[in-house]
Amino acid sequence: MNEADQLVIIPVSGFRQMTTFIQLPRLLYAGLPGYVAPLDMVQRDLLLPTRNPFFRRGQAQYFLAMRNGQAVGRISAQIDPVAIAHIGEKVGFFGALDAVDDLSVVSALIDAAAMWLRERGMKVMRGPQTPNSNGEFGMMIEGQHELPMVAMPWHPHWLPGMMAACGMVGQEDLLAYRIFTGPDAEEAHLVPSSLRMGEGRLGSITTRGLDMSRLHEEGETLRQLYNDAWRNNWGSLPLTRDEMNGMISELRPLLKPEHYVLIEQDSQPVAFALVVPNVYDISADLGGAPSPVGWLKLGKRLLRHEFHSARVILLGVSSRLEGTALGAIMPALAISELMKRGRSLPYRTVELGWVLESNLPIRRLIERIAPQPYKRYRVYDRALTDDDL
Repeated sequence: MNEADQLVIIPVSGFRQMTTFIQLPRLLYAGLPGYVAPLDMVQRDLLLPTRNPFFRRGQAQYFLAMRNGQAVGRISAQIDPVAIAHIGEKVGFFGALDAVDDLSVVSALIDAAAMWLRERGMKVMRGPQTPNSNGEFGMMIEGQHELPMVAMPWHPHWLPGMMAACGMVGQEDLLAYRIFTGPDAEEAHLVPSSLRMGEGRLGSITTRGLDMSRLHEEGETLRQLYNDAWRNNWGSLPLTRDEMNGMISELRPLLKPEHYVLIEQDSQPVAFALVVPNVYDISADLGGAPSPVGWLKLGKRLLRHEFHSARVILLGVSSRLEGTALGAIMPALAISELMKRGRSLPYRTVELGWVLESNLPIRRLIERIAPQPYKRYRVYDRALTDDDL
């Protein structure tokens, strides 16, 4: 190999290299069918230590693959003390994996992340997740040609095929379902017509929407419910106060009271669902770095709420209802209530995801409305050994 053609993996340092890291996917994937560039602003919120609350407890290193002076790939490596305590194992993460169609580039990037994690005592590398499972989680396996969705990653078709050669072993698949809103979807839902909140068997059950004047208090209620509901779910990590406050601040311009369903029993929260509009609906044609005119268009579309799709990002039921008939029906009640409220919103489709492929109870519920997932993501592990040093 000519010396000028040698592949070099460099740790990212400084503003210029970080800008390259953030912008690289849209430079590599421009023109690929199905790829839509996310806003650089959104990626900065995800990746920059000064913007993401994750970095108040966790650490990360970013790497670029360089060839002939050009960036041809990127990856991140993260250590999350909350994840290690929750999982009970020294698991480190890799994420932000994007690269040209070249196995040598992908393998070198994964090896660099593995070495960084191994040097810091990690025994397993898991991912992709950026920076953890509360961010962008999983590698897209199917669905590249579908419309992109807020806070869900996009990967070209060649990356999954390279994982085995890089020592990565698939652990779990994550599924996303698309529901077309309207009367047909509501009729297909499974809540029996005899069951109505506030009446009969559900006499102690009430529901309400989002109180916009108390967003951070609402966020804390949601955080506690979420952590309780998904404490044993594979891949789920407890949300910290900082993460929830950051999420609320980021979503504030997008949220309406109808986006939130809180179900209470005797005035105590027992189930919830939160849907957020899909930012790609208003940004997809503007590129990752809109012009001043583009920013004006984006602001106008946001004010007019010109979204046509949304995603249920959080859904759960309190553990105190676990194993009860009431607990079994709560997810259906929450989704049904979201659909009713959706009549006043412009969304034509709503994505439910991610859902573990192994979570059969939730899948059976969703598949009564949407029989098949329309996107699939995969999470991989690699054991970290002395060979990674």
